[in-house]
Amino acid sequence: MTALPDWADGLELAPHPEGGWYRETWRSDVSIPAAGLPAGYAGERSAGTAILFLLLPGEQSSWHTVRGAELWLHHRGSPIRLDLAGDGPEPVAPAEHLLGPDIGAGHRPQLVVPPGHWQRATPAGDEPALVSCVVVPGFDFADFRLREG
Repeated sequence: MTALPDWADGLELAPHPEGGWYRETWRSDVSIPAAGLPAGYAGERSAGTAILFLLLPGEQSSWHTVRGAELWLHHRGSPIRLDLAGDGPEPVAPAEHLLGPDIGAGHRPQLVVPPGHWQRATPAGDEPALVSCVVVPGFDFADFRLREG
């Protein structure tokens, strides 16, 4: 599947640099000055941000890190296998988590990725998967790192 599903037409999604499709849906009006943030932030950040994120069957996001904590929430479609692989210089020993609607099958409807941890996502089924990702402090591409190669 290479085209977005019909039900996603109104979501106004664009390609994401890590893979998949996204649109920012919320950016807090509250800003936190750099002095009030944990070490490593280069400047002021919004208190929080949210995106819609869609992966098609066969797509996988690249290994990446986000400086803030990231809360994933499942909305529709296939569960997502979210691999978390520590906060070191490279991903190591990935732990697999299933984000989805079927709690009885071991899915979690929401999952937190700790700040700075390596992560990648893959649909664990044959349907497109739609989630939201909320980042606190708010997301900025300056705080985003893709694994090289």
